[in-house]
Amino acid sequence: MRSLGLDPVADTRATFRALCDAMSRPGTIQAVPTDPADHAVVATLVDHEVSLSTADTELREKLASHGRLDDAEPETADIVHTHGVPTWNVADLTRGTLVEPSEGATVIYRVDGLSADADADLDLTTITLSGPGIPDTRSVAVGLPTEELDAITATQSTYPRGVEAIFTAGDRLLAVPRSVSMEVA
Repeated sequence: MRSLGLDPVADTRATFRALCDAMSRPGTIQAVPTDPADHAVVATLVDHEVSLSTADTELREKLASHGRLDDAEPETADIVHTHGVPTWNVADLTRGTLVEPSEGATVIYRVDGLSADADADLDLTTITLSGPGIPDTRSVAVGLPTEELDAITATQSTYPRGVEAIFTAGDRLLAVPRSVSMEVA
């Protein structure tokens, strides 16, 4: 993954650890060793057994050159990657089943910004999270429009089915697992 600017051992291990921390403490912002974080996350999660849908040509070419691209349409992909608001509808993605909810898609959004201070930036949309891994509630700000965040919230309403959402900006990431309730302000 050096072609993506990643050390295939150290950077993917650090990115995996950041993902574990973000998933276990939803709404916390974690740093990864490279920028852009979405490339590090995709490179860490995707292998020959995990299908990917992305419009990012650079990412597709570099994963394909390493034999790590199992290309799929968004509706059937295990990992779905987008810059900002996607051309597809998050409600159409795989949400797993009641027996195998873990078969739901993981959606990786590259957004314009992330902030742990929900009042810090007026260009970001505030979301309030509650559920496992969150004492009481946690509010954060994400660089996606309200409509897209509402669509994710609707997708999560079929728990234990749903999608895992990972938001990235620069060298940081934030995760919203399907087990967490999300309210858009």
